[in-house]
Amino acid sequence: MNFSPTDSQQKIQQCARDFANTRVAPFARAMDERGEMPMELIHELGAHGWLGGALPKEYGGEGWDNVSLALCYEEFGRADSSVRGLMTVHMSLVAQCILKWGTDEQKKIFLPKLARGEWIGCYALTEPNAGSDAASMETTADEYENEFILNGEKIWITNGNIADVAIVFATRAQSLKHKGICAFLVETNLKGFTREKMRGQELGHRASDHAYFRFENMRVSKSALLGNVGEGFKVAMSALDHGRLGVAAGALGVAQACLDASVDFARTRRQFGQRIGDFEMIQSVIANMAADVDASRMLVYRAAWLQDQGQRATRETSIAKLFATEAAMRAASEAVLLHGGRGYSNEYPVERYYRDIKGLQIYEGTSHIQRIVIARDIIGKES
Repeated sequence: MNFSPTDSQQKIQQCARDFANTRVAPFARAMDERGEMPMELIHELGAHGWLGGALPKEYGGEGWDNVSLALCYEEFGRADSSVRGLMTVHMSLVAQCILKWGTDEQKKIFLPKLARGEWIGCYALTEPNAGSDAASMETTADEYENEFILNGEKIWITNGNIADVAIVFATRAQSLKHKGICAFLVETNLKGFTREKMRGQELGHRASDHAYFRFENMRVSKSALLGNVGEGFKVAMSALDHGRLGVAAGALGVAQACLDASVDFARTRRQFGQRIGDFEMIQSVIANMAADVDASRMLVYRAAWLQDQGQRATRETSIAKLFATEAAMRAASEAVLLHGGRGYSNEYPVERYYRDIKGLQIYEGTSHIQRIVIARDIIGKES
């Protein structure tokens, strides 16, 4: 298997790197401090095709494969995790999910707007009492004539307060567990839909928008169903395969950024009459970091390549997500330590990398959940 990017994939990666370096990285610290992302930047992302690249050209996208998408996420993750997070939720969890499960009419209505960034998407799965255990969700969808009536709450919805459309998951009856879940394409201006910013300040991803949703007798047409009645769990899990690849690629970008910062600091910082990079202990740290980055890159590219081959890649995607986020956590911790007092403040970006990477260990299924997914797939069901 050859995971080396093709010429077209390398071109996408280079364009993503150039945009991330010039239009994102210089403003990352300011966005982090303000706790918000400028809408002008989001519109610029849409105008340059970064919010719809993975969609077919007939819907306004560029027809990227999953390797190209992973390369894009890697470069934006290297610059700023909040921007990469917005992109992954919008494109992988929402747009790609509609592409797979939507009707022709739903695709025609939503995908061109999402591809151009005219509309922003969000993915409303998590609840106060239902995180990794999606089957225990409490948001209800009661069927009434040609409508469903939704009641319940959702939390930690990335892009939630700026989104124009949400994929909302609700159950017809908790007793049905997975088989009771339905997915709905919901425009956020519907009566009975309220949203607000999550309370408190996030540890990382501070420029991201995280929302609390409440549905109070919100009526949605049956035409809003994404997939069939009772297929919501399948919709959610298929979307998470795409989302987890985006998180893994973003974590790879963070790890690479930590390595870049550490190498630069080791070359320029002098103590005891020499560069700190000439001390064997520092060299050991950088060597381990480089090995982790290379291993993460191969796992991420493998998962993306398998998805492009149309193969089932849930295990491989979870392995990539688990290893890349854990490796980036190690890299960020070592980068802060290597920078000493400078790494303890936001004077240097490694402080932000350290805060941001913890979120990637949690988003789209924690590291604990990834281990469960991997182990169950390896062991299999009892016959």
